[in-house]
Amino acid sequence: MPTQHDPTTAHGPDPGGSHGDEGMASVEYALVTVAAAGLAGLLLAVLRSNTVKELLLSVVTGALGA
Repeated sequence: MPTQHDPTTAHGPDPGGSHGDEGMASVEYALVTVAAAGLAGLLLAVLRSNTVKELLLSVVTGALGA
């Protein structure tokens, strides 16, 4: 009866020792997504402030020469 093939032990122990890194890409994507959402929320709060609205209005008004 043939034994089941285990690719992790086919060539001996993993010299890089990367078994603890499984799933790290998913965690990194999740952290970047959370950070991007937080940054978007902060940017939205800043852009909705009256100071920024007045600054943008003055820039547009000055550019149009009105």
